[in-house]
Amino acid sequence: MDNNELKKSELNFENIKHIDENGTEYWYARELMQTLNYKSWRYFEDVIKKANISCENSDITVSDHFVVVNKIVEAGATTKPIKDYKLTRYACYLVAQNANPRLKAVALAQTYFAVQTRKQELTEQEYINLPEDEKRLYTRQNVKDKNKYLFNTAKEAGVKNYGKFNNYGYRGLYNGETAKDIAKRKGITEKDDILDFMGSEELGANLFRITQTDAILKKNNVNNENDACITHHKVGQAVRQTIQKLGGTMPEELPTPKKGIPQLQKEKKQRRLK
Repeated sequence: MDNNELKKSELNFENIKHIDENGTEYWYARELMQTLNYKSWRYFEDVIKKANISCENSDITVSDHFVVVNKIVEAGATTKPIKDYKLTRYACYLVAQNANPRLKAVALAQTYFAVQTRKQELTEQEYINLPEDEKRLYTRQNVKDKNKYLFNTAKEAGVKNYGKFNNYGYRGLYNGETAKDIAKRKGITEKDDILDFMGSEELGANLFRITQTDAILKKNNVNNENDACITHHKVGQAVRQTIQKLGGTMPEELPTPKKGIPQLQKEKKQRRLK
């Protein structure tokens, strides 16, 4: 397996990658199937089922990485729905690991997704050694990804007013402040995302709030908006109390970075181009 093959493989998998409105990347299983040179959906779906089991055995929520979707395709003069999956990068990695290793495309996929998945993960020591701006970029991406899962869970729990749901969490963590209050205190406009103007420590507190709310909504089988909002508020308060017990700085007392995440991303891209 030479470098040219690996580069070609990387291009193939990047070409079928999609980005949703939240900036989250995903792949469609049927497109991945073709890239891996599988001819039959029936056989490829068996691979997906094995990947599901691998995910489950790792104590990772399957629905966070394998999302069933129905596509409408043309069938002669009519249309019909067909089953497909939206896969995260991690899901693609598991699919590649459970696919037929005799297929050269599968071997290339195993290398590509293993390397790319590792690139998105940092050890605790690696994170500690990052400059503050890099910590912010890394943690902000985690917050964005986990927020997506939380909103999906909230939707299943009956939440329709996401602004209200979000504010319950912020009010718990920020001693009564809503997102609007936080934006005003930080001196940013309401159009700006307050999460883009947080340092790594403040982002970390919000990441904990998000992941714990998601877990508790699922664990308690919350099924209405009111209880979901109350749960979010309680988790926010619990995170705040934990910071206080540890002698940490309250999130509203942490400094606001001068540069927002979009500016940091733009500058990083410019450095790469140079």
